[in-house]
Amino acid sequence: MKKNEGKCIIFSAPSGAGKTTIVHRLLQEIPSLSFSVSACSREARPTEKDGVDYYFLTADEFKNKIENQEFIEWEEVYANNFYGTLTSEIEKIWSANKSVIFDVDVVGGLNLKRYFGDKALAVFVQPPSLEILEKRLRSRKTESEEKIQVRIKKATIEMERAHEFDYVLVNNELDLAVNEIKEIVLKFLAS
Repeated sequence: MKKNEGKCIIFSAPSGAGKTTIVHRLLQEIPSLSFSVSACSREARPTEKDGVDYYFLTADEFKNKIENQEFIEWEEVYANNFYGTLTSEIEKIWSANKSVIFDVDVVGGLNLKRYFGDKALAVFVQPPSLEILEKRLRSRKTESEEKIQVRIKKATIEMERAHEFDYVLVNNELDLAVNEIKEIVLKFLAS
């Protein structure tokens, strides 16, 4: 793959900040965007579908793809829990003359920003507060108390890296946040 072949929009945030909801809204409203399905080694949540939300791999399958250099970027987010961006996924989107939109964790987002350079717009979605983030995580009812505490601790660290992104979007009210970032994304794609 040629580096910087097409444009990318990268959304990163602590878990529960609303980035996935914002990304789905942008996909509905901007037809030139195509979602980059990430690979991961975690179990699928009940509402998730393989090849749509993620490519769900075993830890061993993921490690084999790392060995075969099939990822643009990858990271071990939690112990034996990997996430990454497959090179083949980006090639597929660009060959369809679309711009890539990513929904990735903070470290992955910064890795992608470095990789794609000025062809990428990196957006950090920030919750209004850690308290609101915790309420959002609890309202999902998908994770144990232990996992919620791990995510909150990680969010505190991730929020300290917001300044490394091109744009920080505070997601206090969803419709306002979507309208704000849609305008910025459209300007970036037109430039």
